[in-house]
Amino acid sequence: MASRGRRGGAPAREDEPRRDKRAEQQALAPPGPVLPPPPPVDYGVFMQGLVQAMQTQAHTQAALQAQLEAQTVSWSLRRCIAEKS
Repeated sequence: MASRGRRGGAPAREDEPRRDKRAEQQALAPPGPVLPPPPPVDYGVFMQGLVQAMQTQAHTQAALQAQLEAQTVSWSLRRCIAEKS
């Protein structure tokens, strides 16, 4: 074995920057402009909106279910009438 890689335990030379230090410095640097923090959230208003959205979804789902059931009954009646003809 003439030479071994770093995995073999050979220390990095001092004039050679270490990869993990470079990666750490790049990770700490922001990629673009620094934005101000977002405004505080009023959780009461947020929860009211969430409840309203859930109620709307429940009403919509009930209406769609009723529509589907009405269509199913209509199709069944049409099929029954067609079979008797």
